[in-house]
Order: sequence, then C-alpha cells, then structure tokens
Amino acid sequence: MGKSRTRTFQTETKQLLKLMIHSLYSNKEIFIRELVSNASDALDKLRFKSVEDKSLAKLTKDLQINVKVFKEENKISISDNGIGMSEDEVIANIGTIARSGTANFLENMTGDKQKDSNLIGQFGVGFYSVFMVAEKVEVITKSALHPDQDGTSWESNGEEKYKIKSVEKDTNGTEIIIYLNEDNKDFCDNGRVKFLLEKYSQYINFPLNIINDDNESSKINEAEALWLKSKRSIKDQEYKDFYKFISFDQNDPLEWIHNKVEGKNEYTNLLYIPSKPPFDLWNRESPRGLKLYVQRVFIMDDASNFLPLYLRFIRGILDTNDLPLNVSREILQNHSMVDSIKKAITKRTLDTLKKLQENFPDKYKEFWNEYGLVLKEGPAEDFENKELISSLMMFNSSNLNSVDEALSLDEYIKNMKSDQEEIFFCVADTYEAAINSPHIEKLKSNGIEVLLLTDRIDEWLMTNIYEYKGKQLVNVAKEEVSKESETSEVNDKDKDIIEKIMKHLSNRVSDVVVSKRLIDSASCLILPQSEPGAQLRKILEASGQDFGESKPIFEVNTNHKLVKKLKDMKGKQFNSFVDFLYDYALIAEGGSPKDPSKYLRQLDKYLK
Repeated sequence: MGKSRTRTFQTETKQLLKLMIHSLYSNKEIFIRELVSNASDALDKLRFKSVEDKSLAKLTKDLQINVKVFKEENKISISDNGIGMSEDEVIANIGTIARSGTANFLENMTGDKQKDSNLIGQFGVGFYSVFMVAEKVEVITKSALHPDQDGTSWESNGEEKYKIKSVEKDTNGTEIIIYLNEDNKDFCDNGRVKFLLEKYSQYINFPLNIINDDNESSKINEAEALWLKSKRSIKDQEYKDFYKFISFDQNDPLEWIHNKVEGKNEYTNLLYIPSKPPFDLWNRESPRGLKLYVQRVFIMDDASNFLPLYLRFIRGILDTNDLPLNVSREILQNHSMVDSIKKAITKRTLDTLKKLQENFPDKYKEFWNEYGLVLKEGPAEDFENKELISSLMMFNSSNLNSVDEALSLDEYIKNMKSDQEEIFFCVADTYEAAINSPHIEKLKSNGIEVLLLTDRIDEWLMTNIYEYKGKQLVNVAKEEVSKESETSEVNDKDKDIIEKIMKHLSNRVSDVVVSKRLIDSASCLILPQSEPGAQLRKILEASGQDFGESKPIFEVNTNHKLVKKLKDMKGKQFNSFVDFLYDYALIAEGGSPKDPSKYLRQLDKYLK
C-alpha cells in the first residue's frame, strides 16, 4: 500500500468543477449511464488492444460490468475488467478536467479500427456527473498494459483537490465506488438502479450484471439490440414483439422500416407505423419522436429533431455512431448531420408509404383512415417533399360510387379528358353537400371528374399544393372556372333582371352574373379568387386574422323556372323573391338564412 498524496486538479479550479457538477446535467440519474458507458469503453479498449498484443487475449475471455448496491453503507459500486489505468493515466484522465482518455485513444487509432471501435463518450466530463449525487467517489484501477505495476486509488469529494495512492489489486480493470450524499440516498435502491441500467444500458456490447445483497448476479442486458441485426435474420414476429416492447402498444404495427446507413453519417434506424394512432396525436406539443441511442447507449426518449411534425405518429429507434450532442449528451445540437439524417429518414418513410399505396392498397387505406388528416399537414411544412406527399393524398370524387372510396391525384390525372388541363375540387362540410353542390353540376354533365373535399383542413391543404405535375388545382366555388360550356349571349330582359337583383343585393354581394355552371339549381354563391372559402376562413380567423364580412358573387340560372318568375314581378314582390333565391344559394353552401322561418314561409308559397 502506497502513501496517500493530495493533489490539485490540474487544469481548472473548484468553480469550474462545480459548474460541471451542478449546471452541466439536468437529470441526476445520468451518472449511471455515464459510468457504465465509461466501463464499456474500457472493455472495448482492451478488446482492440488484444488484437495488436496477443498476450492480452487471455484477459478478454470474460469481459463484463458488475454493479452492486450497498444499501446499509449508502454506496454503489460499478466495476469492469477492462483495460484499466496506470497512476499516470489516472492523473491525466481523471485528475485533468475535460481531458478524455477515450478521445485520446481514438486519436491514436486509424483506418477501420476507428470506425468499428464502438467507443462512447469523448468529452471527458461524463465521469464528473457522479458528483451530482455523491459526497465522495473512489476509483480503484489497475492497468492491463502494465500488469507488474500496483493498482491505483483515486479519491475526491468534488472539491478542488483529490487523493491518490498505490494499492494492491489482483486483476486489471476499474471499480468506481460512489458514496451517496444525504439528498440522493434514494439512488441506493436495488430496484431503482436496476431500472436505470435497463433504461440506459440494456443494449451495450458486454454483459451487464447487477449483484444483490446475497451476492447473486443477474444479467441486465438480456434483450438484444434487434436493430443491429441483419434484416434477413429477423422474423416478422420479432419485429412485432420489439415494437410492442418499445412502444407499450398491444397492437401489431402496420408497417416497419429498417435500414443501416454507412458512409459520412453512419446510423441505423428501425421505424414503425402504428396500426392505431396515439391518443395525443392532435396535440402538436406532446412528446414525440424516436428513441435515440449513441453506440447502443440510450440518450433520450423523444428525439423530435429527426422527424417532421407531420410524421409525429412514427415510433422507433435511431442508433448513431456519433452525433453532435451537447457536452452532457442530453440535448441535440443544431448541426448539418442532424438535418441530413432527418432528411434521409423522412424521405425513406415517404417512399415506404408510396410503396404501400401502390402495392398494398388495402393496407394503405388502413393507414390513410388513421393518419391521412395529419399527413395533410405535410405540403405546408415540407416544401422539398411536397410533390411526393401530395401523391400520397387520397380523395373522394364525383365519379366514385360511395363515401368510402377514394383515389389519388395520379389516378385523377389518369382519368382526365384529353383536353382537360386542370384538377377540379369542391370543398364542403359533408360528402352529401359536396356531391350535390350546384358548383359541380355543369362539370358533371360534361363528364369531368371533381374531387370532393370534406376534411376541415382540405381547403388549406389545396392552397399549399395548388399545382400537381403541371396541373393547376381549381376550386369550383371560385370565379372563372374553366372547361364550362361556352358563354352565351345575355338578352336585354335578363340584363334588366340582373341589374335589378344587383341593386337589391348590393350590400350583400360584390356582383350578380348569369351563371354558366348551373343546370338544376336556380342560384349559387361564388367567391372571388382572392377570398378564402368558409372552411379556410375559419382556420385563418382562429389564428387571429380578420377578413371582415364576405361579399360573394351571386350567380343565377336564367333558364331555371324559379328565376323566370322574376320576369313577372315588381317592387316588394321582386325583392322578396330575390331574397328567397339568395337564401336558396346560401343553404346550398352550407350556410343558413338570417330568418329561417321567413324562408320556409316563402318556400311554402312558391311551391304552391
């Protein structure tokens, strides 16, 4: 046993150490993750050194990490039989703040070894997280590279000094003994430590054991990192079981996406599309995202940086070799690597959905029924993938037989007439209102298909798509809809009627015109191109925008028997009947008259 010597931390002061201990980490339980990660690094270092130095091979036969809780003594021990440290290495790597032995080790490696090293933290500060919970920490270590040297004991209470001495230690490796402070005695619980080990370190490369009070050892990391296995070796049931394990969902997933990317950004992702949406799908602020691992070590539960908001229903795993985390590895930094991974994962998810749509229409219908509404947020959020997202949209149409049927924009284009240049759509509150809308009468009679949009965000959606594969999307409720019948001459008598209608409705409409789109209906209300429809108006007004009172264009079908009655009316009778025709059109738009009882009385009168 050597004589204990007191030394001062070499590079920084007591204030810096306190900063790292008390400000760097927000979550105290992180210390478990950091110490186990360091132990895993030590095992990896020994394994790789043994490739160069065959004399070390015998030390790699039973590499493991052991954790024991001493409840009565209020301490936790974390030990490994890895590469260990000499006294000089202890002073250099622990006694010098922010100097990482792992980082130094990596710098000395070249070629493929560096890629395959599976070494975890490189900031050199993870060890000091232990002082968030400890009043004293002791490190007992012996170097596998210097078997003839004594072991080394390092001891500190997190202040500006530490004690170091030579000790007897029979085996290589490192043991860290954490003496918990009064405020954190709750960590000295076997069940809690086991939970934290399972949470953060379940998938590390080496056996991780917890030892109970009776010195019985049980392995923590029984579960295999499924995402790191070859896809060919994984059965469908294994994918399904793993999904249930990570998501706590009792239902099988609808689909999964598993791939490994090599090159500049190396990562593996295993993504799932749940068969049923989470209960908080429409809460855009709720926790969401992927489980993030770095070298099999759990980092965070809801890494939202890697998926756009319109794909918030995706669940799964992302495991990277390296990421620009902040120094405490708790927060992702803004970095091109994060953006690059996000773009790749997003594109791969959309491509998978496209394949479902093309090859498995029944399965895609299941997906669309559950997630179609949230996917409709995509064109506004993701301009780069707008056309691909638009191709995934499904709509009912005037040519389909029921409300349960739907077609894509590509299918619509395939069905278009040879001289048709535009995609027509009609927005309404219900399917019945859309299919019976006066706006589509002439289009239907000419055999032109019209998309029927009834979701609350559909009009907003179309303002963000506005064009698809060179075809303009046209709202049939707006003025100047093309592909209608040829304009007909308006006779003098009709002109007179139009002028009189305009005079009476001047406070309610911006214009009165002879309709070229109506066949069976007497009148309809048309919006100017610049004015939002009722559906979009509600959304925009909810966001604080004020559009004032709408003044639509009033279209009348001069060939309709009701409109023809105006020719024989004058004065109050004429005006009253115009009010009736206006309310008639208003109801057809899903609105309601200011005086419903008056409208019904008029209806009874004019039906006689």
